[in-house]
Amino acid sequence: MTLEALYETIHLRKRPEDVAALVQDVLGERLNGKDAKLLGKAVAAALRNTVWQYTAMLEQFAKVVGAEKQVHKAIQLFKLDKQLQVGAYDDPDAIEAFVANVSPLIHKTPGYSNYQTDRLNREGRAAAGLDISRRQYNKLFRSLRHLEKKLGILIRERQKNFFQRVGKHGFAEDITREEFMADVNSACFIAYYTARCNLRSEFTVSGQQRPYDEIADMLFQRCRQGAKHTNWWAIAQVYVKPAVLEKLRNDQQGILLGKWTSLLEQVAVFLGELWTQNDFNRQTMVVQSGNDSTTWNNTAGAWNKARDSWINLLYGLGMEFVLEEMCPGKVMRLIAADVAAWHYLNGNSGDPDLLVWNKVPLPWKVLSGKATCRRSEVEAACKTAGLDAEKSGWIAPRPHGVVAFKPTPELVHGVAVSNPYLAKILKQHQYFSGKDVKPLFPGQN
Repeated sequence: MTLEALYETIHLRKRPEDVAALVQDVLGERLNGKDAKLLGKAVAAALRNTVWQYTAMLEQFAKVVGAEKQVHKAIQLFKLDKQLQVGAYDDPDAIEAFVANVSPLIHKTPGYSNYQTDRLNREGRAAAGLDISRRQYNKLFRSLRHLEKKLGILIRERQKNFFQRVGKHGFAEDITREEFMADVNSACFIAYYTARCNLRSEFTVSGQQRPYDEIADMLFQRCRQGAKHTNWWAIAQVYVKPAVLEKLRNDQQGILLGKWTSLLEQVAVFLGELWTQNDFNRQTMVVQSGNDSTTWNNTAGAWNKARDSWINLLYGLGMEFVLEEMCPGKVMRLIAADVAAWHYLNGNSGDPDLLVWNKVPLPWKVLSGKATCRRSEVEAACKTAGLDAEKSGWIAPRPHGVVAFKPTPELVHGVAVSNPYLAKILKQHQYFSGKDVKPLFPGQN
């Protein structure tokens, strides 16, 4: 049962400490004293072991609002008996099929919803055998128009949501229950490392926490020690590093390369759209009024995650020669103006990665073939910026060390707050959100 609970966490956004507590329940006495003590650092801060036993941070990724409202309205207006199955309101294919089935009832072609050109006039309705008033026809037409508009929004929001999740934990959600359950050590590493990858960004100039900490390393070493039973394929869905890739068969590496390449192509298209729709300052990447920074940063995270994995796989398959002719760069995230000012006050002259970003072609254009960027160009840009092109991950797999475990802070829009109940109140009043604050007057509560 505990392993089942552990599997569910890879579809959620649990704090690493709470996942560590489940890992402790699973491994129990199989841990030696040293490893048990190390894991205990995180377990001690699990919600079940704290005074509050509560966090104001969502323990799952935000869900996309489905089309239930629009479908129910259409069913009511068209006087239909058929209802969609539970969960179908979030499924674009089910919504599209519903529209395709209902549209012929008023002789409407799906996808054609222009009020001026696509509605039937009185003669058209009579010829189609529609014995309804213009007012009733317009209500039915408008209902389907709204549903088609919602379908477009749903498809886009699901894509944004997917990019956010995959940018955090890779293809963790592709791991089947059977694959996860096949080996206990693999399951424990996957669950804990995924939770670490899902950490939220902090408002800081000290850099974000790295996911591979000492506890993740301990769990990974257990996988290496029991390599005969370790499910390296499952681990490779979240941790695409040389130590894992060398354990895979060539065909498995090829499948992974295909998955990450396909993701890169999807993200590239979306990045190009966002770049066109927003007025970003490429030189500074400081957020300006009107910029959709959340969507951009989540999508940039998906690109960088996919790019790192893609480069790791190219090297794993001995195909790094591809980068000689096509070496798309990283995508820079947007940064808040106050954080940029904070960096400046601390004497930080600028992010060297940003200098490289400004010297090489936009990466989504490189991937689509609209621009060229060779490995030599990236190396030259890194040299100008004072970066080691290989160690910084611009042209080769980026090496990483092992960081010390650090407790997960209670965050309100990136700002650490010591009390989770205070965090909830601050969030409700929109503090640190960038929106107009709803003043908090404790004396009136």
